[in-house]
Order: sequence, then structure tokens, then C-alpha cells
Amino acid sequence: MKITSVRHIDGPNRFLYRPVLVARVELGELTCRETTDFAHFSDQLLRLLPGLAEHHCAKGVPGGFVERLVEGTYFGHVVEHVAIELATLAGLHVSYGKTMFAGPPEGIYDLVIDCEAFVPQRWLLTQALDLVQALLNKGSLPDIKGLIQEAKNQIEQWQLGPSTQAIVEAAVRRKIPVRRLNDGSLLQLGYGVHRKLMAATLTGDTSAVATDMACDKEMTKAFLQDYGFPIPEGVAVYSLEQALAEYRKLGGPVVVKPLNGNQGRGVTLNLNSESEVAEAYGTAAEISPVVLLERYVVGRNVRLLVVGGTLVAAAERISALVHGDGRKSVTELIQQVNADPLRGVGHGKPLSKITVDPVVLHTLRRQGLTLQSVVPQGRTVWLRESANLSTGGQAVDITDVLDASYRVLAERVARLIGLDICGIDMVLRDPTMPDVAGDAVVLEVNAAPGIRMHLFPSVGKARAVGDAIINHLFGTGAGRIPIVSVTGTNGKTTTTRLIGHTLSMTGKKVGMTTTSGVWIDGQKVLTGDTTGPRSARTVLADPQVDVAVLETARGGIVRGGLGYDKASVAVLTNITVDHLGQDGTDSLEDLMHIKSLVGECVEESGTVVLNADDPLLIRLRPRFRAQIALFAQTQENPVLSRHLDQGGVGYFVANGWLTEARGHWTWPIAPVAAIPLTLQGKAGFHIENCLAATAALRASHCTRAQVAAGLTSFLPEVHNPGRSMVFHLPNDSFAVIDYGHNPDGFVKVGRWLKEVPHRRLVGVVGVPGDRCDEVIRTSARAVAEAFDELVIKEDQDKRGRHPGEVAALMAEEVRHQKNDKKYTVLLDELEAWRFALSQLGPGEIAVMFYESLQPAVHVVEQFGGRPSSSLISNQVPAGALS
Repeated sequence: MKITSVRHIDGPNRFLYRPVLVARVELGELTCRETTDFAHFSDQLLRLLPGLAEHHCAKGVPGGFVERLVEGTYFGHVVEHVAIELATLAGLHVSYGKTMFAGPPEGIYDLVIDCEAFVPQRWLLTQALDLVQALLNKGSLPDIKGLIQEAKNQIEQWQLGPSTQAIVEAAVRRKIPVRRLNDGSLLQLGYGVHRKLMAATLTGDTSAVATDMACDKEMTKAFLQDYGFPIPEGVAVYSLEQALAEYRKLGGPVVVKPLNGNQGRGVTLNLNSESEVAEAYGTAAEISPVVLLERYVVGRNVRLLVVGGTLVAAAERISALVHGDGRKSVTELIQQVNADPLRGVGHGKPLSKITVDPVVLHTLRRQGLTLQSVVPQGRTVWLRESANLSTGGQAVDITDVLDASYRVLAERVARLIGLDICGIDMVLRDPTMPDVAGDAVVLEVNAAPGIRMHLFPSVGKARAVGDAIINHLFGTGAGRIPIVSVTGTNGKTTTTRLIGHTLSMTGKKVGMTTTSGVWIDGQKVLTGDTTGPRSARTVLADPQVDVAVLETARGGIVRGGLGYDKASVAVLTNITVDHLGQDGTDSLEDLMHIKSLVGECVEESGTVVLNADDPLLIRLRPRFRAQIALFAQTQENPVLSRHLDQGGVGYFVANGWLTEARGHWTWPIAPVAAIPLTLQGKAGFHIENCLAATAALRASHCTRAQVAAGLTSFLPEVHNPGRSMVFHLPNDSFAVIDYGHNPDGFVKVGRWLKEVPHRRLVGVVGVPGDRCDEVIRTSARAVAEAFDELVIKEDQDKRGRHPGEVAALMAEEVRHQKNDKKYTVLLDELEAWRFALSQLGPGEIAVMFYESLQPAVHVVEQFGGRPSSSLISNQVPAGALS
């Protein structure tokens, strides 16, 4: 038994609206074997992990999993539940799991698990599999307690720190989209033009110059001094000899600290002798080659936090300390303090553990103590004089009692330095009394300041500084842009392009994903089939984008979920037979479940657009919380009629016009014949696409006039390449290029072309090799009905099939369906296309359902073909059909 792959789906998906982990497991020698095949396995497992007895499983009640164990279940399912239980014991909130057959062959399963912390849960999954294997092999069992502690350590390291988490939670409360971009603290907040990047409290708006200045303590001091701020006297030194010489000039007490240090590392205060200065210099020089020596200022150490020019919190910082009890040594007292669950390593918890380093040893010596000293009852032992939470200190909130004079001073410092989020360290004689000369000194200015002390003060009121940061970045907005998500079996790309084209005509900078690439404001930035979550995120991360129009395909949903949390508008064009037998999609019900996710993930104030002519889509309607807009070819559609009777919004064709209805009120939008895409109103499937796009555009607040302008200016050969492209050949025959690749697509193109006067219809047809045999056979039956003659070809990408396999299936089904149907098999796509075009006479039409567009167009051009908006031949009388 082994894990062959693990992936993280971090957006809404077909299992949950929240992230999941998906692991592929090969059972190997355990294939088709059940828990009941191994004596005592279930009892031993439950003794090791008694919490499994509470798992519901498919039974829906506690104990359901135990029933499955006793009845007999496969081991992929067991590993799933063990992984969930281990994650729960480690403190994660994991409740969902699902094990699905992923073969053929037998023994391959996908395990889907609720995912709160991907990296630690991936490790726990491997531990779960090893544990099950060890039980089966009667090998040495893991130390569960130790395993869980290691998991907790990994979770603490992987999870966002309290400062970043507070910002995330503030954004989530405001419904601002949040995406973590790495295993650290880099975040994307918001979409498109409202997108902001953050790393802890460093924002995309933070000045690099100001940050560099704040990181150079000597430069900061000189800058502040020039503007009249009180700073401690001091100098940068580059050697021990220079440090001692400057100490003699200044006299004691002094402070020694690294020039470019942070978080209190290497800082030693209140030094009163050359030997102390020498020791402190050695500690600071390990962190920075340049060391600051400053006069020590007596007073209360205060951190003032300024966000967007306004002071939002103030805290007095207390150095790390312990209190004696007359029994424990200093080391034991430190261990006792560090056992507090609120303390962790680094910044993962509200407080940091106290770390023993040379500064601590020096501070103890000055009090006549060592780590082994037993401290009398009630005595306070200071472990440092610098007051940083990062080195084990604590904080007392003083925001409400801080005198206004220090607020003004702090805001002026932040304004002049130029930091949008700024932590200002000061020493104040009395924070509650007005500032007079000598009562305040500015020690440091901090870019990317930690905010734990304001979120989790040991004494006083916690401050909502995460909310203050979000308010600064987004004002009263939600950081969102309009998102239109388009899905369905056929018509997705054309509908997406129609919507994107029309929105761009209104002045919007549109980000668009389609099967042909990603477009930003009319420029192609990525090429390929870009209809998955990664492409959607590419658009939503671009700060130029005003509105996103996203073609959202089944494959992307299955493999990676959605690339966004909520859309403004969703369009579901249709659901027909395609992709069955792929990725666990075995039926139309499966397809419906996958596609419905797009409609489910729409804001309640948004709109879901549904094709009322498709009964499968109408069955999905109860799943959607947003308002519904329907479209149909005619107003007589009974579903649409009932919807309008109830005051709903709908779109249909009436008297040759695309028409909008709200209840019983109607408005004409554009004549169908004036829309080039409809090919004089003959292409019914494109009329459907226009109706779908119209509904989405109106839901996106376009006026009817803007919609009409967009539809009538949308030129197929320019704006919709690869979809129903028509070329007129020199001998008055026609070539049509289309992307149809499933039964419904073939039927609709055939139906359109049969309406056009012609002498003969030739279809150059093929089906992608990853479709199941039944879809291939159904496609063959469809093209046999649709065309007079066939040229059967194959895609160059066989998608797992042997060369000639798909063509043979199609040919066999064509013979069975229409024994007299004329067909030719030419596997190479371009060879098949050249053959079909070479056989055309005046008034005849050949349509090629391509794999690669540009080579197909090039062949037509070699035959002298030119783009045409009409299929009217001079050689065929109107009304003449084959």
C-alpha cells in the first residue's frame, strides 16, 4: 500500500466549499481485501485510536465507522479515517472524508479529506498509512503521543502567525477574498483592481525607501534628529576599540545593539562598565557588523502603532522575567513560564518562549544570579532589560490612558518616515502625562511591526488592529470586482467571449479566460486551454482588471476546484453527454453535480443564468441561492412562461428580436439577423449563446443599448476564432471550421447547416480519445445523421488510445447506424481536411471539427478560402437542400 500523489484544492470544489486534500492511494497487495480478512485488526486499531469509535462514516451516526470495520471495508477507507482522527488529535477541525474508486485497475483510490493545514496533514496522511500497515504486519506501532506532538509542532510552524491571522480574520469578516500565496505569511487580499499584497504587516503600499530607512537605525536617528524629534545620543561603531572609545566619551549607562537587528535580538541595556560594553558588543556583532552604542534612557518602554497615519494602539512592554518561589532554580522557573500554552517558538503563539542566550546570562550576572540559582519567594528576576515580545516579554495595553501629545508625536514620525503601518518605540517618563522637554525619547521606528502585543496584551484591553489594517487598505469596500463565470457542455467559449467583448466596449478592463488563452484588457497573456482555477487566479491577481469573465470547465473543477470564492453572475449553458468515464464522472448526474458548483458559488445578491430549454439545468435550480434569470429560444417554453408569470426575469426571441422580459413587461434588445454571430439567424446554438450572454450582461448592469452594441459588433472571424468559422472557396463551395467534439455539438452544427441551401454536406469528424466508448459511439451516430458524407479522422493527441482505435469505433458505429453512409477514414487531421476540401463542388459544404485551429485555417487558405459571413452559394437556388 502506498501514496502516489497528494494535492491541495484550496477553493470551493465538488466535495466542499472549503479546502480539501486529495491523495491517490494504491492498495497493492491489499487490493480487494477487507478488514475482516485480518483477525483482531479492528480491535487493535480501536485500542490504539479510541476516538475512531465516534466517527460517523456513511451511517451518519457515531459508531458508523466501527460498523463498517466489523462488516468489512477496504483499507483506503481505513487510512482516510485514521488520517482524520490523527488530525483531530493534533487540534485541527477536520470532519469530512471520502474514499472513491479511481481505477481501473482495481486497488486505486482517491482519499478526500477536509484540509485545514495542508503540509502537516500531508505528513499525517503518511503516518496514517504507516500505522495501518504496521498493524497489518504486526510490526512495531508508533508512539501516538509523540506523533501527535510532532504534528502539533508542524501545525504551529505551518499556520499563519497571530499577527497575520488577525489580518486574515478581519478580512474574512468583511468578506474580502483572502489567498495565501506561500508557506509563509504572503497573502493576496481582494481581486483585480482592488488586490492588495501583504506579508505580515508589510503591505504592497509600504514604501521601500521608508522600509530601508527604518531598518537602518543610524539613518533613522539622523533623519528624526533633523526634524527635531528627541532621540538618544549615540553613534555607530565598527570595532570593539571604537565602541570602548565612544563609551568613554558618553559615559554610562549605555545601550548596545545591532545596527540592522530586529525583534530585540542582540540588544543589551543599562551597561555601566567597559567590560559590560565589551561583552555586549560581542553579542551584537554576531548579528550585525555595525553596532549602535547609545545613551541609556530611563523610563517606560512603549510601542505605539500607527496605521494609515492614525495611532490605533499603544502598549507598554515589559521585559522577560520570572518570579521566585524559594524552591526552583532560574532554569526551572523559565521552563515553568515557557510551559504556558500561550507561548511558542518564534511568532506562532500570542507570546514567545523565553530563550536563554548571552544577554540573559549577562542580565542574571548583574543581579548576582546564574541559571542554577534558587530564587527566594516573591523576588522578581529580570532576564533582559530590552522589552520585546519576541524575546519573551509581555505587554500592557495603555491605548486609553495614553496622553494625546504622544499620539500626535507618533503620527508625525510615521508621516515623515513615510510608513503606512509603523511601530514606534519610545521611552516615556509617564505615558499618561503630557509631553514636556525630556519626557519622551524616540528609540526606533519599525517597518512591518509585530502586532501580537496589541492583540494579546497580558494586561488590558485587546485592540482590533487587524481590522484597522484592513480598513486602511480597503476603506469601506469589499475588495471585490464583478466576476462572471460561464460553464456548461457547449457554448462556453463563445458566450464568454461575447460577454467579455461587450464589457470591454463599456470601458471596462476585462480579464478573460477561455479555451484559447487568458486575456487582460484585450491582450493575450497566456496561450492554451486556460479554463481552470489557475487561470482564473491569474486574472483575479492582476491589478489592472475591472471585471473578470471566466470560462469554467469541468476538468478544472474536478482537478482543482474553483479559482475564486464567489462570483457575481454564473451562466450554465447546457448539460449534455461528454466527458463520461473521466475523473470519476460516469453519468449525467455526475456532470450536473460538478457544473452546479458554479451556480452554487454565486453571491446571494447575484444572478444565476440558466437555459430553460435544458431540463437538466432546471432540475438544478433549487440548489442556487442567487436570483435566477432564464433564457429560451421562444417565450412559449413552459418553464420560462411560469417564471415570468411569477415576476421573474427572462430572455427569448420574439418577432425576430432578442427580447428581455421582467414579469409581463418586455423590451426588444437587438434584431437577431443584425447579430453577425447568428449567421443571418440560422445558427440556433449561437442564438442561445447570445441569449445567455445578454442575460449575464444585464445582470452585470449593462444597459440594453450597451448589450445591443456588443452583440452587433461581435464579428465571428475576429472575436470568435475556431467557432463556426465560414470560408468561401473559389469554386463557390464553403468550408466551415468548428470546435464541436461531442454528440450535442455535432447535432447542432448539422442542424444549422441543413437549414442552409446546399448540394452536399461533408463532415470531417473525430472524438477525443479520453472519452468513453459509449460517448464515441453516440458521437458517431450523431454525425451519421447530420452529414451526407463523412471523413473520419483522429486527434494527434490520442489521450491513452491506440492509433486508429477511436476511428475504428466510429466507423463501426456509422456502418451499424447507416449501412449505406459513405465515409472515408484518414487518421491524420490535416490530410483528412485536404481530402474533404478537394472533393467539394459548387454549392457543397465541408465542416471540420478540429483539434488544432491554425493548421486547419492554413489548409483552407491554401485552397483559396476567404472568410465569409454567409453560406449562400450562387450555384444553389434558395430552398434547395440535399
